[in-house]
Amino acid sequence: MFLDFGIKDLIDILLVAYLLYQSYRLMKGSGTINIFIGILVFIGFWVIVSQVLEMRLLGSILDKLTSVGVLAIFILFQDEIRKFLVNLGSQKRLGNLLNYFTKNKKDKAEKTDIMPIVMACMSMSKGKTGALIVIEKNVPLNEIIRTGETINADVNQRLIENIFFKNSPLHDGAMVIRGGRIVAAQCILPVSHDLNIPRKLGLRHRSAMGVSEMSDAIAIIVSEETGAISVAQNGKFSLNLDAHKLEQLLSVKK
Repeated sequence: MFLDFGIKDLIDILLVAYLLYQSYRLMKGSGTINIFIGILVFIGFWVIVSQVLEMRLLGSILDKLTSVGVLAIFILFQDEIRKFLVNLGSQKRLGNLLNYFTKNKKDKAEKTDIMPIVMACMSMSKGKTGALIVIEKNVPLNEIIRTGETINADVNQRLIENIFFKNSPLHDGAMVIRGGRIVAAQCILPVSHDLNIPRKLGLRHRSAMGVSEMSDAIAIIVSEETGAISVAQNGKFSLNLDAHKLEQLLSVKK
């Protein structure tokens, strides 16, 4: 059996190992790791009974349970599977090759767009003005943009501060920035139901986490209670940021 082991078998094993590793990371981040481990134990038991020991009766029962279990897995992990597919589609490996030729121009544009956002967040932090800013990356946020009011303006510190001013009609909801322009404000974001989010964090933080779970966008939160600046990205929080750290996070190419 081992004599027939070839390069295809090696690639097959590496691909399975990679998928298991990515699945483990995804489940660990969503708090469903125990269910994932239970499924792996069941699969291992099924393989031993059906393939190694060749126990026909028990093996046939487990075969039936496995066929039904596939549907159950899709139901149980629909959010995780959706997130995995979104992350898979947001990699844009081929697109990165095209972006290589225009990299210098984009880097300069993005660098100039970051500073007005950072300065606006620092100013709102001092005045304890609540804000929620979403910066679109590779995954389009068209559905979220449609829920808000169209702005379509250049990124500007004063404009950002005026939109989130307490008496402004657009201060509730999120601002969405795409390609260096403020495209919409007062947008509604999906709320994360992750139980690992600390209770002290409010609805803005949960909304920021929600959009970071469903896309590769960066969400910036300014707390209305404490003035603290936080960032949600890839389903994780970076809390209590200063200007330098915020600029670093916004400058990182993902």
